[in-house]
Amino acid sequence: MWRSIGPYALTFITAFSLALLITPAARRLGERLGLVDVPGGRRRHHGVISRLGGPGLYFPFVAAVLLSLLLPSHLQPARNDPKEVIRLAGLLWGCTFMFVFGLLDDRLGLGPTPQFVAQLTVALLSIPYLIIIERVMNPFTNELIVFPWWATALLTVLWVMGMINTVNFLDGVDGLAAGVTAILCIVLTIHMLREGQYSVALLPLALLGAALGFLPFNFAPAKVFMGSSGSFFLGYAVAALSIIAGAKVATVLLVMGLPIVDVAWQILNRWRAGRPIGAGDRGHLHHRLYDLGLSPRAIALIYYMFCLAFGVLALVISKRVYKVLAMLVLGGITLGMLLYVSWRQHPLSGVAHPVAGQPADQGLTAGDEPHEDQVRR
Repeated sequence: MWRSIGPYALTFITAFSLALLITPAARRLGERLGLVDVPGGRRRHHGVISRLGGPGLYFPFVAAVLLSLLLPSHLQPARNDPKEVIRLAGLLWGCTFMFVFGLLDDRLGLGPTPQFVAQLTVALLSIPYLIIIERVMNPFTNELIVFPWWATALLTVLWVMGMINTVNFLDGVDGLAAGVTAILCIVLTIHMLREGQYSVALLPLALLGAALGFLPFNFAPAKVFMGSSGSFFLGYAVAALSIIAGAKVATVLLVMGLPIVDVAWQILNRWRAGRPIGAGDRGHLHHRLYDLGLSPRAIALIYYMFCLAFGVLALVISKRVYKVLAMLVLGGITLGMLLYVSWRQHPLSGVAHPVAGQPADQGLTAGDEPHEDQVRR
C-alpha cells in the first residue's frame, strides 16, 4: 500500500509543509528588504504588504520534486517515457529562470520589454528540452495532426508566453492565482494517473502542495503577495506541466478558460482604445466584479467554482468534440459576464450603476489591486 501511495503522499506533504514554513519567512524578509506594496494610486489595499511570496511557492515545489527523484528505486513510480528526464530538467530550469527574473522585477520594477524578452527566452529554450506542442488530435475526425517544426515552435512560444501572462494577470485578487493553479493541478494529477503517467503525476502534485500551503497567507485579506517571482514561476510551471501531461491543451483550456478569455478581452479592449497592451488598468473581470460590489473572497470563490466545474467536465467528457462544445459554452458565459459588467459600469447613458451601500469609486481592500509590477501591465 505504501509503495503505491507513499511517493505521492510524501511529495504533496513535503511541498505543502515547506510552503507553510517558507511563506511567512519570505514575507518577513520582503518587509526587511523593502519589497513591499504601499497603498496609493491604484494600489488601494490597506497597510504595507510584502510582495516576496514567490519563494513560498518556488522552493517547496523544487524541493518536493527533487525529493521524489531521490526516493529508493523500489518506491519510485514507473517511468514509461525515456525522454521524461529531459523534460523534467527543462521544467526545473524554466521555473528557476522565471523565478529569478521575477525577483529582479520585484526589486527593480522592470518594464514590459524586459518581461517580454524573458518570457520569449524561456519559451524558446524550452524547445530543446522537448517541452513542445508538436501534435494534437483533430476533435472532429480523431486523426492525429503532426505540426511542422516551425509551427511547433510558434505554438510552443505562444502557449508558454500566453500562460505566463494569464497567471500574472490573474494575480489581481487575493488568492486567485494560487487557488486556480491548485484546481488545475488537481485536474492534471487525476488525468496523468488515468493515463498511466505515474511518475509524471508527482509534478502537478508537488505544485498543488506548494499552492495550497501558500494560499492561507494569500487568501483575502492577504498577508503576503506572490509578486512577479511567484506569478511568473506559476505561469511557466502551468504551461510546461500541461505539455508534459501529453499536451492536453483542451483540458487546460477548460480549467483556465475564464481567465484566458478575460485576458484576450482585455488585450482587445486596449488595442481598440489605442493603449499599450501592457498598460495597467482596472478592466479585468475580477476588478470589474469588485467595483460592482462583490467581495474579494466572493470573486475568488466564483473563479474557483467555474474552474472546478469545467475541470470536472474535462475529466468526465471523453469525446473531444464535446470538449470543444464545452469550451465554446465556457467562452460564451465568460463573454456574457464581461459584457454585463461592462454595461453596468459604462451604460449607454454614460452613468455608472453604483451598488447599493457602496460609493462608485470605492477602492480595493488588502491585496485586491495588482501589486506594483502588475499595475504597469
